[in-house]
Amino acid sequence: MPQINSLFVTRLYRAALSELGKSPTPDALEDSCLGIAEDDTAGQDWCEEHKFPGYTSYASLDDLAWRDPVFKDLVKLIDKHVAAFAKDLAFDLDGKKLKMDSIWINILPQGGIHTSHIHPHSVISGTTYVSVPPGAGALKLEDPRLPMMMATPTRTKDAPEGLQNFVFVAPEPGEIVLWESWLRHEVPMNMAEDDRISISFNYNWG
Repeated sequence: MPQINSLFVTRLYRAALSELGKSPTPDALEDSCLGIAEDDTAGQDWCEEHKFPGYTSYASLDDLAWRDPVFKDLVKLIDKHVAAFAKDLAFDLDGKKLKMDSIWINILPQGGIHTSHIHPHSVISGTTYVSVPPGAGALKLEDPRLPMMMATPTRTKDAPEGLQNFVFVAPEPGEIVLWESWLRHEVPMNMAEDDRISISFNYNWG
């Protein structure tokens, strides 16, 4: 019998935030996100200037954990999940810890999208989900080998998940999803009438 192995595996971490400790509720996080967005005029101006759909604090606020105790508790919990993922990835961190470099709010209205991108200069990136109404769109992950598949035929519709070119992850409120920062991803159009609210972050090493 031939031997077929899977090599160079791309890992994806999914868990309930509460799995590693007491977690702020999605309702508490939603209240905090909406309150911060309402007060963040600099962020609103940036979104308008750059034609960004909805709201993000990415370019305006870097102190969410200081600004709101709900975020302070959230960061401590995310730290635990990232440490667990780093262990799974068998990272040799040379006695150092991965540290949060940035954390920001995303409020995506109906019709809004986040186009395909990576997170340069980071090791692990991720998102925790606050509000995901039906039709809000799943996280779309791209096979990192795709640019090198020059003459590869398309996959069959029933191909195993590990062989698909794109994988869609449908998150739930209160869930955290982590991946290595070089993994290209996007959020397709929000087809729901209500906002899709999430909190994203990056971790660096050294």
